[in-house]
Amino acid sequence: RPIGGWLFGRIADRRGRKASMLISVCMMCMGSLVIACLPGYDTIGTWAPALLLIARLFQGLSVGGEYGTSATYMSEVALEGRKGFFASFQYVTLIGGQLLALLVVVILQQVLDDAELRAWGWRIPFALGAVLAVVALWLRRQLDETSKHETRALKEAGSLKGLWRNRKAFLMVLGFTAAGSLCFYTFTTYMQKYLVNTAGMHANVASGIMTAALCVFMLVQPLFGALSDKIGRRTSMLCFGALATLFTVPILSALQNVTSPYAAFALVICALLIVSFYTSISGILKAEMFPAQVRALGVGLSYAVANALFGGSAEYVALSLKSVGMESSFFWYVTAMAVLAFLVSLMLHRKGKGLRL
Repeated sequence: RPIGGWLFGRIADRRGRKASMLISVCMMCMGSLVIACLPGYDTIGTWAPALLLIARLFQGLSVGGEYGTSATYMSEVALEGRKGFFASFQYVTLIGGQLLALLVVVILQQVLDDAELRAWGWRIPFALGAVLAVVALWLRRQLDETSKHETRALKEAGSLKGLWRNRKAFLMVLGFTAAGSLCFYTFTTYMQKYLVNTAGMHANVASGIMTAALCVFMLVQPLFGALSDKIGRRTSMLCFGALATLFTVPILSALQNVTSPYAAFALVICALLIVSFYTSISGILKAEMFPAQVRALGVGLSYAVANALFGGSAEYVALSLKSVGMESSFFWYVTAMAVLAFLVSLMLHRKGKGLRL
């Protein structure tokens, strides 16, 4: 994914945001379609895992480049004074995609038996993904380009040299993205396993809690985005850093011994509301910190690196610490990263380059 962040960031800054988004969705469509139609090992032998790996690499490159370019585009197309509100829909679609995937899995489990799911049913979500990618491709073709030709023609547009000139912004984005991604993955993807393995809840109960919580999480994103338009991005990030520092350990500790599904739901919602101070403005804040000629590259690469190192590893770190009897150490690890986010947020300018931070 970091390679995708660099590649598509460079394309977006040198060839245009629209071109980058069209290429990335085409690659995602191709990857999903190949997986959906790929013959099994019994048919084509070792070509099956090889082609599966290539398809997954295509998808990884696509996902790695998607965030930076889409965040940049949304920041440039949004109305002045309401940028936070409109940019918050990036996470609305992200969370909505998770819920849609969950819905498809639930439906397939109800319609097909285990043998059918293992034989061919698992291909259906990938086929649906390919169809949706075609729809996304058609929609993106209607978009207007937001970058200017003069900016794209600059020698340092989309280059690592140009990004090096903005290394302070890059490192700051790396810092609070590491904390934000870690908190996001902790209280979304890992939380279902935490409720089952640590709190001792039934898997179906935990899944129900997280599905409802993610619905609420998705719906509040525009509210927090609009709030950032009023109080500023810096204040929103300070709220995230401070509240995550103060309440991560208490919330995770309380969830260890929770018995009521309603109490668990309330605690998870509290955590997700705190995370919403970050997720709702994640894209717009990063985009506002870079000049146009390296904006997509700066946002995409910093996000991909931090997300891969900290967000993507959250579940592995948590389960590894639990396996050696040090589960509470993970709570303090998340808290330490929240402190980092708070300190980095203190360095944000109250106003900068005509954009309200």
